[in-house]
Amino acid sequence: MKEEIFTHLDNPARLEKMYRANKAPFKRAFDVIYPELKGNQLADFWHERLNYESDDINWGIKGELIFVVVISLIAGLIAKLPHFFTIDEEFFYPRNIGFIVFPFVSAYFAWRNKLSAGKIAFSAVAMLAGLVFINLLPNVKTSDTLILSCIHLALLLWCITGFVYVGETVNNVQKRLSFLKYNGDLVVMTALILIAGGLMSAITVGLFSLIGLRIEEFYFKNIAIFGLAAAPIVGTFLTQTNPQLVGKVSPVIARIFSPLVTVMLVVYLVAIVYSGKNPYNDREFLLIFNALLAGVLAIIFFSAAETAKTQKTKAEIWVLAFLSIITIIVNGVALSAIIYRIATLGITPNRLAVMGGNVLILINLVLVTVSLFRTLTKRTEISEVGKVIASYLPVYFVWTIIVTFIFPLLFSFK
Repeated sequence: MKEEIFTHLDNPARLEKMYRANKAPFKRAFDVIYPELKGNQLADFWHERLNYESDDINWGIKGELIFVVVISLIAGLIAKLPHFFTIDEEFFYPRNIGFIVFPFVSAYFAWRNKLSAGKIAFSAVAMLAGLVFINLLPNVKTSDTLILSCIHLALLLWCITGFVYVGETVNNVQKRLSFLKYNGDLVVMTALILIAGGLMSAITVGLFSLIGLRIEEFYFKNIAIFGLAAAPIVGTFLTQTNPQLVGKVSPVIARIFSPLVTVMLVVYLVAIVYSGKNPYNDREFLLIFNALLAGVLAIIFFSAAETAKTQKTKAEIWVLAFLSIITIIVNGVALSAIIYRIATLGITPNRLAVMGGNVLILINLVLVTVSLFRTLTKRTEISEVGKVIASYLPVYFVWTIIVTFIFPLLFSFK
């Protein structure tokens, strides 16, 4: 695309057509070649256009803020259902917590992207099927498949939200990477909202206590619960209408934490040897080990998505490649421990789910690592890393379907 921009620099109509067809790749290519074009009137215009950031807060298109307020209130009402109908909270929340957030975030993206009726219907039916299925599962408190189904249903709803996010361009790699970036931005924005909300709640409760009114129970049951339900929805609205708010924070976090996590993992692996902890026989340690793996994997994917969208130094790519290698080693230890436990103790839903997840993650990590090293050896562009990540996401979608719907039946709800 860099060569095309050079070729058509004197053709504004052609440049506009190229930009509208592939906005993210166009901006990335233009930012690379702009230093050579600086001083050219048209190039300076495009630079200002592509990099303009308003200092004002944008409240979205007409009716968008009202739509967000309405769906946030509905989400809060759903979160309150156990109080309205005396439903057992231990039954309701583990099964339905994903439905308090994801359907409404999906509704927002469907409305904003003007999604076709067919895709809206598909997404709605998929979510409704999950809602009916999870609430019809037997209420066996010791059921491993129930816990697995609840966890993977939340991941399935996340995948459906991603399907809605990409809109009509399901196979668009850049849109899939944009969805991953949105998740990183959402985490930052939601954390800020929750911190601010927590401070306001503490001040409110404290002020009322000074005049002898104890409002803690009423406040948290009737106000705070609406705030918790609305936080990711409002966070989504803000990240989409004002990308400048956290658009530069998330990449900085990724850039800082990638090397720190790499050092931490190396030290942790060495410490495991000296501590005498054995993941092959210690079940709790193995669970924590896999939780660590999931967290590191999220950092790798977010960092790689950021790397694929912008120009990075060779040192940054080396850090990400080394982090991927260390994580492959961690994954290999966890996977071998699971296989050992299955061979010696037999198959259980938890062991099979963890083994399947680890295998998928291992394959994905290997593909990402190979792509990073191909980039370092100049055999491919850095954008190929993003393509690898984006192309593999549907595999996780299929796995969440298997664990959510098939495992309970396969293991007779045990």
